[in-house]
Amino acid sequence: MEYHIKDINLADVGKSKIEWAERNMPVLRSIRERFEKEKPLKGVRIAACLHVTTETANLMRTLKAGGAEVRLAASNPLSTQDETAAALVKHYEISVFAIHGEDNDTYYDHLNSLLEMKPQVTMDDGADLVAVYHKGNHTFPVLGGTEETTTGVIRLKAMAKNGALKYPIIAVNDALTKHLFDNRYGTGQSTLDGVIRATNVLFAGSDVVVAGYGWCSRGIATKARGMGANVTVTEIDPVKALEAVMDGFKVQKMEEAASHGDVFITSTGDINVIDKHHFEKMKDNAIVCNSGHFDVEINKAALEKMSKESFEARPFVNTYVLSDGRKINLLADGRLINLAAAEGHPAMVMDMSFANQSLSAEYIWNNYKTFEKQVYTIPEEIDSGIAMLKLKTLGIEIDVLTEEQKEYLASWEMGT
Repeated sequence: MEYHIKDINLADVGKSKIEWAERNMPVLRSIRERFEKEKPLKGVRIAACLHVTTETANLMRTLKAGGAEVRLAASNPLSTQDETAAALVKHYEISVFAIHGEDNDTYYDHLNSLLEMKPQVTMDDGADLVAVYHKGNHTFPVLGGTEETTTGVIRLKAMAKNGALKYPIIAVNDALTKHLFDNRYGTGQSTLDGVIRATNVLFAGSDVVVAGYGWCSRGIATKARGMGANVTVTEIDPVKALEAVMDGFKVQKMEEAASHGDVFITSTGDINVIDKHHFEKMKDNAIVCNSGHFDVEINKAALEKMSKESFEARPFVNTYVLSDGRKINLLADGRLINLAAAEGHPAMVMDMSFANQSLSAEYIWNNYKTFEKQVYTIPEEIDSGIAMLKLKTLGIEIDVLTEEQKEYLASWEMGT
């Protein structure tokens, strides 16, 4: 078994943390139990570029239980939990290529290590593995893949539109049981968790500026308001901006919000959302961070150029001193704050996201011959089935239509 991790001696600590996370992942556990019996992924080679966390470890265990040969690499250099990587190698015999804080060259070496197994199915968190495959001269075919992020789905849909996508992708991110819950509740809670761990800032009474009002951003805005913050939302989409207004948030241009914000959080997927002219207006000791997938939303190069010095004030906090003496605090070097400074989404919400991943892998293996080189929405029966499983684990029952009600609705659909 091949692997490249920091320290195998961390394995026992990692195993305990993986087992702790599993307690709050009953849906994935029920899928794993079925997979162990049926082996629906027997002989499938799966390469996964995901955040190496305890929750991801339980997904890897599920895929292996289904009969798959699995390799895992990190989708972000700062999100890897070294003890989790060690436990996957030692206790679960899964190949892992991930080291917390790895440099850019090592990151891409690890992705290429995944492709050396000639995977039949890929799993991505940001579409980096797909990108590496497409840029290389790989002759082996990939039957299908999954993508878990909004950013990655946007990249892949653009590739499909341009005729550049070489194999079909299931957009796991577009599952309702993923983006309605993982993006909103998971990102909302874990982002503030990361900011608090890094800074110990008090949200109550603070002015918090949230860039964007997609599912991730609205989760962040809602959680910040719940902690007593005064929240301002910035947007470029008039419908989302109007929605934020009607949800009770102040909506401004970033240029206006820059002058009064205490904490700035981006989660849009675009570049330079916070730029030089915004830094110029920020108050002394403003906190700036990102919860979007890539570290491009905050113009770090501009901030560095504007500063006369910088220093590490705390772990994950770099303070930049501007020429007029004002300080701007950049968290986690502009990378995902919820995974760099905290532990990412709670296991309870990742339970649904990774249930989608595992069932999508099974769906690809069973149906790849019918696919075209496009990005597909996850089948509704998988999505609703996961929701029902989650409700069952929570001890919640819902109503079922009577035959009379079904007939009545059917008559409307038929126009009678």
